[in-house]
Amino acid sequence: MLISIWLIEKIILILRLLSSVVKVIKIKFVMTKAEIVNEVAKSTGIEKATVQIVVESFMECVKDSLAKGNPVYLRGFGSFIIKHRAEKAARNITKNTTMTIPAHNIPAFKPAKVFTNVVK
Repeated sequence: MLISIWLIEKIILILRLLSSVVKVIKIKFVMTKAEIVNEVAKSTGIEKATVQIVVESFMECVKDSLAKGNPVYLRGFGSFIIKHRAEKAARNITKNTTMTIPAHNIPAFKPAKVFTNVVK
């Protein structure tokens, strides 16, 4: 009886440790806009406020260009492009009806070959 209680306590302890490690791993691999600003500010020595303005301006320029129908090419990084989705039929299973989804454009990112090689 004592061995089983001891074993259960150790298993619970190990599971708690693993869950905290998994939480750290999940958080570690997510990079937000604020973290990008911090990294750029740290590596260049430019103030965070200035870097924040530059990052937001860059994102706004990309959105404006794609909204006008123009792709954005960044050599060695990738391309922000517009993909056209054709009209298609879809089903609403709750009402058992068919509906048509109209043709539309969506933004997409295609990484450059150099970028994909670095990630591999």
